[in-house]
Amino acid sequence: MRVLVTGAAGQLGAELAGALAPLGEVTGTGRAELDLADPSAIAAFVRELRPALIVNAGAYTAVDLAEKEAALAHAVNAVAPGVLAEEAKRAGAVLVHYSTDYVFDGTAGAPYAEDDPVNPVSVYGRTKLAGEAAVSQSGADAIVLRTSWVYGRRGRNFLLTMQRLADEGRPIRVVDDQTGTPNWCRELARATARIVARGLPALADRRGLYHLTARGTTTWYGFARAILADRPAVRIVPIATAEYPTAARRPAWSVLDTGRFERTFGFALPHWTESLSECLVSPAAS
Repeated sequence: MRVLVTGAAGQLGAELAGALAPLGEVTGTGRAELDLADPSAIAAFVRELRPALIVNAGAYTAVDLAEKEAALAHAVNAVAPGVLAEEAKRAGAVLVHYSTDYVFDGTAGAPYAEDDPVNPVSVYGRTKLAGEAAVSQSGADAIVLRTSWVYGRRGRNFLLTMQRLADEGRPIRVVDDQTGTPNWCRELARATARIVARGLPALADRRGLYHLTARGTTTWYGFARAILADRPAVRIVPIATAEYPTAARRPAWSVLDTGRFERTFGFALPHWTESLSECLVSPAAS
């Protein structure tokens, strides 16, 4: 089975390339190999490779910068997934595409289900929602997985930022009024490989939108405390969102209901604290 993994230089894409390697011949692309802002390049690349499975982990994820670079964010997050989906349908391939909790406005008081009303409050969220729509409208055999608060041992993410700030020795101010679920990119990759291992016809039969996150919830402050639990001398100060202004709004509530995924595929991810514990003792990315 030929597998195309886009965004393979990123934290999730790199883990996906490794997790899927035992299942087929994986081609991983970063921006240098495949520019997701170029629809014609995407189509040409897929037609030449002829993959049976396309896993799209590529995205424009600079949430604040997207407020200024809306056109680029739209090209990568909205247009590219649609092109990949159209090419998947043309080739009879299956597409797995990743989306985000940022499609919601964060005003709910209970975990969001897949069919709850969406209302993104940032350019990033709007472009990711447009990508979901493009995939759905293509008619391709596609699995769309919404997740949240992704971290790992490579790239730029909250875990690495907290560790860097702790090394600097100054107090760390962290928002304590945004609630969600941290997700280790390796755990997401493992889950993806697990459903792919059942065979592409089984995936095609289960096409649709799913929420995929670890169990449990916390705040960014709680997440920071867990990351730095072995460094009690580091001072972590809880603050309100209003005390840490950003260009893009974040949802105050980002908890996703994973029941549909668990019922369909028969398993759930571990609690976020379990995954974090394993991540912290895993080798750092080179």
